[in-house]
Amino acid sequence: MGPPAAASTAEARGAASPATAPSVATAGTAHEKAGVARVRGAGRIDYVYSPDDTIRFSVDAEAVPFTRPLPGVELPGLPTDARGTVRISHHVKATGRTGWSVADVDCLVTGGGTATLTATVRKSNVTDPGTRFGVSVQQGRQGQPDRLGFSWGVVNVAADTTGGLKASPVGSCMAPAPFAPVTDGGFTVRHTELPLPPAGSARPAAPHSRHR
Repeated sequence: MGPPAAASTAEARGAASPATAPSVATAGTAHEKAGVARVRGAGRIDYVYSPDDTIRFSVDAEAVPFTRPLPGVELPGLPTDARGTVRISHHVKATGRTGWSVADVDCLVTGGGTATLTATVRKSNVTDPGTRFGVSVQQGRQGQPDRLGFSWGVVNVAADTTGGLKASPVGSCMAPAPFAPVTDGGFTVRHTELPLPPAGSARPAAPHSRHR
């Protein structure tokens, strides 16, 4: 598959300029005191297939484990349940158009300085509300830049019935490796281990139980 055109990338999702990025609120909520997983920040990325465009992401996401009950699941949700907002904007220099989206976070998982999260579009000028997408964030270490990845453009495709390509549905917390460097701004990832389920609840399935 060839690299995506700038316009199609802009229309795949749209996220926010610094003026619309969420502010970094002061610490002090109950969840922050408990030390839950969190991603915060805003920045411009360098996307190799759209070098002349201005693409910005802002993320304000925190874990709220076991708060989204699912049909047929004994647990009161998943340990990766989360809340927050992702904003995306992509200004295409060649056309002067800007695609944008605002989405609600539903899942977050961290590992060291890296996080993956998913969010569902609330409003956008380029994609339908209800569309879920994934984002990955890596907080840079030892002078390395922060990095960010997203689940469209160059990943998450499958063949359709005509032999062409189509986007696949995005599952909770599913996002690619953070392939694009952040060139302006930055992100902070706070890692915590996955929490145990509430007392009296069943445990999530073991890794091997669904892959036999």
